[in-house]
Amino acid sequence: MMNGVEERQELIHKLMIHHVNKSVEQLMKLSLKELEIEYKKVQTDCHPHSDAGSIHWINTKRF
Repeated sequence: MMNGVEERQELIHKLMIHHVNKSVEQLMKLSLKELEIEYKKVQTDCHPHSDAGSIHWINTKRF
């Protein structure tokens, strides 16, 4: 189980990965609740299969 500091760091890291339009300094100033709200916004905007680990089909022929 993570404590509040670890949760904040994890959310800041995840928001930085998703290129949130805020600097690290701005994210550090947010409370844990505000970071959770920002992350939920990012999650609703992202398609579940668009992350780096997903398969992307390129140059495929359709029959």
